[in-house]
Amino acid sequence: GSTSLNFEEYATLLAQVESCVNSRPLSPLSCDPEDLSALTPGHFLIGAPLNALPEPDLTETKINRLSRWQLCQQLAQHFWKRWNQEYLHQLQQRNKWNLSSENLKVGTLVLLKDERLPPTEWKLGRIIQVHPGPDGLVRVVTLKTESGELKRPIVKLCPLPLEQSPQPKSIVSPE
Repeated sequence: GSTSLNFEEYATLLAQVESCVNSRPLSPLSCDPEDLSALTPGHFLIGAPLNALPEPDLTETKINRLSRWQLCQQLAQHFWKRWNQEYLHQLQQRNKWNLSSENLKVGTLVLLKDERLPPTEWKLGRIIQVHPGPDGLVRVVTLKTESGELKRPIVKLCPLPLEQSPQPKSIVSPE
């Protein structure tokens, strides 16, 4: 249905949307294999990652049962759910099966897809072991996360956007 927000409600919603977008991991903060933290746009804005307090999930509650504040929260949660799915899908774009693409490597920091995470939370893991198939393509990896080690198929992982960009080639000057 259509919902009208007043100025304060709209400003609150936009601040929450801004927090979601600026919380996304861009690149590893360090090359240390033990470090699972990532650089986010929030680091440029406030010098630290943006975090939000946990909120009850209101995405399935009927609109006529919500207070105005809950309505704003529900709209923010709908935004997060959709943006998170589309952003991760975009990061996960792969080449067609007949084109070769680079395998994930040990030491790469990746996002773990998890639709249950609340807004501004991203689960990160560092690849500690790759498990290539008979064709040499990596389809499963072992990850180190904050909660321990996990084995995951690569379809449930997304390389960080700046981690997967091609590295600039060094230019050697003729002597």
